[in-house]
Amino acid sequence: MVHRSVETASREDLREIQTERLRETVRNAYENVPFYRDALDDAGVSPADVEDVDDVRKLPFTTKEDFRDEYPTGLFAVEMDDVVRIHASSGTTGKPKIVGYTQADLDVWTDAVARCLVAAGIGSEDVVQNAYGYGLFTGGLGLHQGIEEIGATVIPTGGGGTQRQVEMLADLQSDAIACTPSYALYLAETAAEMGVDVRELPVRAVLFGAEPCTEPMREEIEERLGVTGIDLYGLSEIVGPGVSIECLEQDGLHVWEDRFYPEVVDPATGDPVEEGEEGELVLTTLSKQAVPVLRYRTGDLTTLNYETCDCGRTAVRMDNVTGRTDDLLIVRGVNLYPSEIESVVLEFDDVAPYYRIDLRREDELDTLELTVELEEGFDGSVADVRERILTRLSNVLSFTPDDLTLVEAGSIARTEVGKVQRVYDHR
Repeated sequence: MVHRSVETASREDLREIQTERLRETVRNAYENVPFYRDALDDAGVSPADVEDVDDVRKLPFTTKEDFRDEYPTGLFAVEMDDVVRIHASSGTTGKPKIVGYTQADLDVWTDAVARCLVAAGIGSEDVVQNAYGYGLFTGGLGLHQGIEEIGATVIPTGGGGTQRQVEMLADLQSDAIACTPSYALYLAETAAEMGVDVRELPVRAVLFGAEPCTEPMREEIEERLGVTGIDLYGLSEIVGPGVSIECLEQDGLHVWEDRFYPEVVDPATGDPVEEGEEGELVLTTLSKQAVPVLRYRTGDLTTLNYETCDCGRTAVRMDNVTGRTDDLLIVRGVNLYPSEIESVVLEFDDVAPYYRIDLRREDELDTLELTVELEEGFDGSVADVRERILTRLSNVLSFTPDDLTLVEAGSIARTEVGKVQRVYDHR
């Protein structure tokens, strides 16, 4: 079942839609956003040069630094009178990235989220508990409007209040819950402490996003909650949640590319990579009025697959994000991502899905300390588990942390609201 026929359109028909919308997007950006007018002029490109969707490669990149440099509304293409809502990124590393929406933008966003929900098997008869934060963060209201669009029942619990979340799952017989992957695990842990087995409740799906989720962590979520874990992707600079989602095949996330045009480029050079090769995801909005965005470098690492999915959708599929270019750790000449460390550690049944990485600098050398929780009730040899983890890290990643500490269950701080922090840089 699809929400819009464009989800199964031929590649030729989709290309025509993309070309028309890209030309209008570039025209809007050039005429109404001084930043883009200057950037396009510097690149020697005018709106008239965009004759086909492939001409997107002629356009300059947009970066998160550009959003911050143009703070607060320098990238807006409309006057504030036409803006009906403002959202923003968390701003944890500086000024937040401000984005605005016209009513038409909200309609596009709502439709994109509705497509995601239908692809995930959510229907009008379902009850969806929305545990994403409401407010400037796009997650809460973004999911909310899409849930209402398909006629499902939304419970706007927002983030936190985890015992209450568990009670709501049980009392209102929720069919699905939307939250970050780390919060899904915390929810399962809290439920167990309350004597509630979530696997016996009607909830059948967790729509998780806002953080990378490795396959081992997905398996933990599915096992502990007795659900299907569905990866949902989005970012505030483009629209919010709703850019792409896994269907029930769980074989990549369908990008609604009639609204958001995807590319994958080499993070170092910016050059396009071959189909199926991993690189940095770049997105161009094709329908945004208030904040048109050209070739935004997301920093997320993924691949693209253009084969028709077994679900019948022709929309390109991106792989689960494996890491971020700005999350890259370089320790003693070894390049690795936190998600790679997570994937190795969670192979072991004796450990819980909670860990932290501490980076320090000693005598001009960087060091990495890894702390991992043991599974609740663990009664084996800590030294044995530690040695097996170290050996596996060395074999898989050619890397050994300067220190690996295994701690009792519950020792690492949980995150009830917002994104989980795994890496602490003390340098």
